[in-house]
Amino acid sequence: MTKISIDEMASFCKKKGFIFQNSEIYGGMAGFFDYGPAGSEMKKNIKDYWWKYHVQDREDVVGIDGAIITHPKVWVASGHVSSFQDIMLECRKCKFQERADTFIEDKLDIAADGLKAKDLNKLVSENELVCPKCKSEFKEAQDFNLMFETQVGPKQDSESKAYLRPETAQLMFTNFKLAQEAARMKLPFGIAQMGRAFRNEISPRNFLFRCREFEQMEIEYFIHPDKVKECPYIKEVADYEIIVYSEDMQKNKKEAAKMKIKQALDKDIIKTGWHAYWLAVEHKWFVDLGVNPDNLRIRQHLSDEKSHYALDTWDLEYNFPFGWKELQGMANRTDFDLNQHIKHSDQKLTMYDQKQKKHIIPYVVAEPSLGVDRSFLVFMFDAYEHDKERGNIVLKLDSKIAPIKAAVFPLATKLEDEAREVFDLIKKEFPCKFDRSGSVGRRYARADEKGIPFCITYDFDSREDKKVTIRNRDTTKQIRVAIRDLKDILEKLLKGEKLEKFGKIIQ
Repeated sequence: MTKISIDEMASFCKKKGFIFQNSEIYGGMAGFFDYGPAGSEMKKNIKDYWWKYHVQDREDVVGIDGAIITHPKVWVASGHVSSFQDIMLECRKCKFQERADTFIEDKLDIAADGLKAKDLNKLVSENELVCPKCKSEFKEAQDFNLMFETQVGPKQDSESKAYLRPETAQLMFTNFKLAQEAARMKLPFGIAQMGRAFRNEISPRNFLFRCREFEQMEIEYFIHPDKVKECPYIKEVADYEIIVYSEDMQKNKKEAAKMKIKQALDKDIIKTGWHAYWLAVEHKWFVDLGVNPDNLRIRQHLSDEKSHYALDTWDLEYNFPFGWKELQGMANRTDFDLNQHIKHSDQKLTMYDQKQKKHIIPYVVAEPSLGVDRSFLVFMFDAYEHDKERGNIVLKLDSKIAPIKAAVFPLATKLEDEAREVFDLIKKEFPCKFDRSGSVGRRYARADEKGIPFCITYDFDSREDKKVTIRNRDTTKQIRVAIRDLKDILEKLLKGEKLEKFGKIIQ
């Protein structure tokens, strides 16, 4: 991985058609982005692979697709209306507004996430922090609710007020009983959902990392409240190795340590097998898609940092150019959410235990909550490499999420018709690109920068031997294969088989 800044990545994404600033022709809107031709394909691939990995390949997880706007009482019950907020600093003179904890972290290089307003005010005062725009003093820090409000129906009054959802999780709780009964699920089981969420961030920053509109991929995993320690799948991940940064390590200024999942459980660093299992599963999802495991770690929330309802909370973090930051949150929420909705709706969101002959409220032992946009950013950073020998950028995306799987080139203009026949042969099987412009070397470079795993060249020999050249993006190795075998070989290459298996490496 070549280290580049977040601004350089934003520029690269724009140039190569991955991400555009929303409404750029009008000056843009902070915290809103559009996915371009390459980005929209890659984003779809990420979501499709997440759904396959977490839902379609498992018997214990089912999916829903909930509405963006829902009954406002949902957000009263969840606590979002009363307490979903960040702390804001506002300049007394120019009215510049900034999120307090991130401003202090940037200025003082300390961890400020989770600090109360009085603590943040104290840090501002003691360190004489002032407005970065006009150098005036800040007002006292104050709470700012992140919910986007809207109106439903023709009336414009308090009774028609609703909210754009700030997360997808709550719809998995409100639909819990309906989904469980419809799919005839038995504990333990999960409900998954993908969809857009909206947060009126005080100061969105770092490109896709903190947006006002984003997409989430989430699971709420339910277990029997008496079986919190009983995870039947733990053996599958017991020897899986991961970098761990526990609460003790953070408090005592220790370095994060690489350890196996079973070690973290034996040392009581991770409290339950279920939590450990899902942390390993989510970590592995990124590694399976090409992310370097040394750039990932799990960090335990400090006691005064985690939510009041959480028994234990861990973040899967990535080593971004601006430091280790949360990629995915995972809380052990116990029965907090179902209980809240039971109280506010007066409905039974329970399951009947045949052995105990009573209704029980399942526990959410893990809540893998992942942002699509942050995931996209991780895959881009981890794949981005400046190859000095080639003199260009090589985007080494895993073939499962690469937006374009293959590019077809005619060596010369007079070979275009024959090359297009090859392109037509494979384009319905794989997302492909036809490129006839410029030298073959320049076309290779363009393909490398788009993350295209394989390039296929039709040359003058192809007319005689009915073969084409396949070039591997990462190694630049090439082989010649029969056109009639191209589809089958390309399919196997995209699944990870080696180029050498299908032919002799040529210069």
